[in-house]
Amino acid sequence: MEEDPQPQVEVPCYFLCPISLAIMRDPVTLPTGITYDRDGIERWLLTATTCPLTKQPVPADCDPTPNHTLRRLIQSWCALHDADSADRVHTPKPRVDRTAVTALVSRVHSAATGSAPPQRPQLLAALRELRDVAAESDRNRKLVAAVPGAVDVLAAVFAASANKSSEGTGTADAVRDDALEVIALLPVPEQCLRRLEETNEALVSALVSALQWSSAPSRARAALLLERVTAALPPSRLASLPEQVFREAVELLRDRPVSRPATKAALQVLVRTAAWGRNRVKAVDAGAVPVLVDMLFDDGAERRACELVLAALDRLCGCADGRAELVAHAAGVAAVGRKALRVSEVATDKAVRVLRSVARHAGTSAVVQEMAQAGVAAMLCVVAQSEQFVAL
Repeated sequence: MEEDPQPQVEVPCYFLCPISLAIMRDPVTLPTGITYDRDGIERWLLTATTCPLTKQPVPADCDPTPNHTLRRLIQSWCALHDADSADRVHTPKPRVDRTAVTALVSRVHSAATGSAPPQRPQLLAALRELRDVAAESDRNRKLVAAVPGAVDVLAAVFAASANKSSEGTGTADAVRDDALEVIALLPVPEQCLRRLEETNEALVSALVSALQWSSAPSRARAALLLERVTAALPPSRLASLPEQVFREAVELLRDRPVSRPATKAALQVLVRTAAWGRNRVKAVDAGAVPVLVDMLFDDGAERRACELVLAALDRLCGCADGRAELVAHAAGVAAVGRKALRVSEVATDKAVRVLRSVARHAGTSAVVQEMAQAGVAAMLCVVAQSEQFVAL
């Protein structure tokens, strides 16, 4: 006879997290009196300000209280019914608090400024400890970012060590990369980034240096941070960006295997900055147009990346040098026409804008013939017909 299957054990409802409906591994209680699994409620509070069950407001600086009694009860129940579950419900390690994080930031500041030259071994040790804390959870990242002056200290350390690296001082490389990694982890708001750049004029230069000299992961972080910084800068500051910003952004696009997020970040930098001052010319001089055209032939590229490439070309074709570079490329016009109607409405709009700019300002007989041979004229007719259909 076949053995009867073991009866399924019903899990007590108060062992389950109201968010995930799974057994809680680290139960914590909100001021509203409701208990959740720590991971679930911390993720919830990243985008919400109320208790999921009661809908009551939760303070922004709320630190849920660990429910040790319930955790021990869950551990005992799991050990009795299922050893595997018991292993999963472990005793959490002590969490860092504001005092510990503030002390860590003070150690970084003291090691960086307490003597000349800076105490690099102590500075590196403090930075790596701070990095490990920030990498552990979203809660810890918010905690580090909330320490008064923490981001300023990290930015100053990063800028100083990046300048040393660009001068060939190899001992500063690890400090530069670790400081950059911590900053990249933190949720720094735009107004804070703007203030950082205003008070630390070497920040953009330090990011450029990191793009030049760092390892691939650090180059990717530098690109992502450069995107965030340029998004926060006012037009007056964007207009005065150094040429090295565009050279390194283009170099990153040329070396696309660094990472897809870094590629999109470099494209965003070009799109956001090209409208101001002589930035179009700076980007064209850096070789942006042929690199962007070559990227259009990457059939494995994401839709958003293709849209950004066409948006950047639209910006650069706003100047004569940009249009000349596109026309001079053997496949420039054909590449733009090839992406129209194949990616998205946004991509089609940008492609048509590029082609219109070329036809209006650089429409020689040779260019017109190239458009006809590449099927661009037929594509434009299809776009025009579809627009008329939508209008009807």
